Amino acid sequence: MAIKITDECINCGACEPECPNNAIYDAGAAWRFSDGTTLKGVIDFGDGSTLDAEETQAAISEEFYYIVSDKCTECKGFHDEPQCAAVCPVDCCIDDEDVRETEEELLAKKDWLHS
Repeated sequence: MAIKITDECINCGACEPECPNNAIYDAGAAWRFSDGTTLKGVIDFGDGSTLDAEETQAAISEEFYYIVSDKCTECKGFHDEPQCAAVCPVDCCIDDEDVRETEEELLAKKDWLHS
């Protein structure tokens, strides 16, 4: 699974610098797969779809910080627990029930992001 930020977020920004995958963005901020990863050029998602890692993606939230689930590994391979949840003063970094991944899948995603 991935972590998501709920609408209880107070936009303090404590979580953003803690993410080893640069998967957390400020409200309204565009994002790229290349941000904080080693992904460059055309990336293959393994399902027949591709995308330029440098291509700007639209913000997921205009109101509060957000996490890009395709970049979130729950800090597997880096830390024992998700660092965003550990530092959040209002406990709004929670499991995303819509994105379920095994530990093996999260570790594989970490390797893909940082190959």
